[in-house]
Amino acid sequence: MDYATIIIPFIGGLAMFIFGMNYMAQGLQNAAGTKMKSILEALTQNKLMGIALGSLVTAIVQSSSATTVMVVGFVNAGLMNLTQAMSVIMGANIGTTVTGWLVSSSEWAKMFSPSTMAPLAVMIGVILQITGKKMKHREIASIIIGFGILFIGMQTMSDSVSPLSKSQVFKDAFITLGQNPMLGILVGAGVTAIIQSSSASQGILLSLAATGLVPMNAAVFIIMGQNIGTCVTALISGIGAGKNAKCVGYMHLMFNIIGTIIFSIIAMIYFFSIHPEAGLGMITQTRISAIHTAFNIGTTLLIFPFSGWIIRVAMKLNGVTENTDRDQGQLLHLDKRMLQTPSLAVEGAKQETIRLGKMARKNLGCSLEALRDCSAERIEEIKQRESMIDRVCDGISEYLIKLCTLQISDKENQMVTSLLNTISDMERVGDHAENIIELAAEMKHEDLTFSNTAMEDLNEMIYAALSSYDNALKALENDDIASAAKTAVFEEQVDALEKRLRAGHIDRLSNAECNVNAGIHYLEVLANLERVSDHAMNISQVVLNEHRYNKNINEDNVVLV
Repeated sequence: MDYATIIIPFIGGLAMFIFGMNYMAQGLQNAAGTKMKSILEALTQNKLMGIALGSLVTAIVQSSSATTVMVVGFVNAGLMNLTQAMSVIMGANIGTTVTGWLVSSSEWAKMFSPSTMAPLAVMIGVILQITGKKMKHREIASIIIGFGILFIGMQTMSDSVSPLSKSQVFKDAFITLGQNPMLGILVGAGVTAIIQSSSASQGILLSLAATGLVPMNAAVFIIMGQNIGTCVTALISGIGAGKNAKCVGYMHLMFNIIGTIIFSIIAMIYFFSIHPEAGLGMITQTRISAIHTAFNIGTTLLIFPFSGWIIRVAMKLNGVTENTDRDQGQLLHLDKRMLQTPSLAVEGAKQETIRLGKMARKNLGCSLEALRDCSAERIEEIKQRESMIDRVCDGISEYLIKLCTLQISDKENQMVTSLLNTISDMERVGDHAENIIELAAEMKHEDLTFSNTAMEDLNEMIYAALSSYDNALKALENDDIASAAKTAVFEEQVDALEKRLRAGHIDRLSNAECNVNAGIHYLEVLANLERVSDHAMNISQVVLNEHRYNKNINEDNVVLV
């Protein structure tokens, strides 16, 4: 037998299968991208919802490994806790069975046979890709083309291994796997770990089953091994992540190992004692899909009540406590793994930007308080926080630039651009806070103070400037257009106050009612506060522009009759 004529087409078919699966998943993910934020928010409701959404997301990305890697990123970014992550992991194991049902549809739905559907799907997808003018059309085209290529790859793999059905060596090999459960599990785990995809590993098993090579007992143990092998991706992804994120990989591994142990014992009792003949019969693609689904649903039902115990063990193995703190200078809501889901990466970047804005607000408040009570401890606190602000700003900027290189929607691209401008404004607010604390330190060193009249006027402007910035942050955090409008009102008040207070102070200087050096510092404080309100107005424009964009999109979609 010429194995080269089998191996080369098989590898090519596997490559097409993986490419088609990823291409289809990318189209599905892009189409669902705008709803991914709502999906993530729904995870906070309950465990059952988390399982359902884990299944949905995995069905979209066509890989439980990819879903688990995303979960590692979410936990590392602080967007998801371990309880939510455990629910998603259980759901991901169920969602990954969709690929098997999709492929085996050629058996239970003849109209979906690869030879019929694949060329037709690719043809329709290409036509839509060429003629479609909207992004939505191109996303649908990607789904259809990926679907077709996936089937072509599956057909190529099945055709290439069909000569092996006459090979006694391969038949004996699969009989051995069925008689030796541990060996079958190791083969399934090893192949899945090497190609880093349980769906692709399952595709290989399905293609071999189509030739009548795989007995049922071997298939059962290989399927269980595949579920263990898929955990390797999450464990590798956890390298370099925080302790909480590393727990995700351990949770995934324990979940699948426990399920494999329980159902392997049940399978061995059935195949070796109750019904040995059943294990020797050749398995079909549909039965593989059914067994895979039953195994994952059964494991979830059995382990669901004990999920809290798995979380606690994973935390103990990683030395995680309930009060594990993180350096505020780190990026708490961003993680490179989230870039696999750009829509959620954009949301994470927005959350981190809001955190940056709050850090700058705290520094601004502390520096203004120092005008009344300037201490060495307060100066050091503000300078340390300013250093953290700079680090976080640089990190967000680098992350947003990476986001720009990904396939994101026009709306998300606008948000990324707006956030790049926003972090610059927030960083400048931090700089103004630093300027003010330096002025306060100089005044203390020179033993200078503002007059009571000057301080009363300054308090009025401080209130207006802080109110403009607070409303800008509120508008960004809650997507609140009313707060954005309030920012504009307070910004106008600050401009008017700056002119009035500057003129009044110059009059006091002319009448020798205050110290000249103190007057210079006073004017500089006014200038810094006025610039803070300007930056606040720029930040609020993110919300105003987003609402304007949505309004334009809705108007463009109006159908005239």
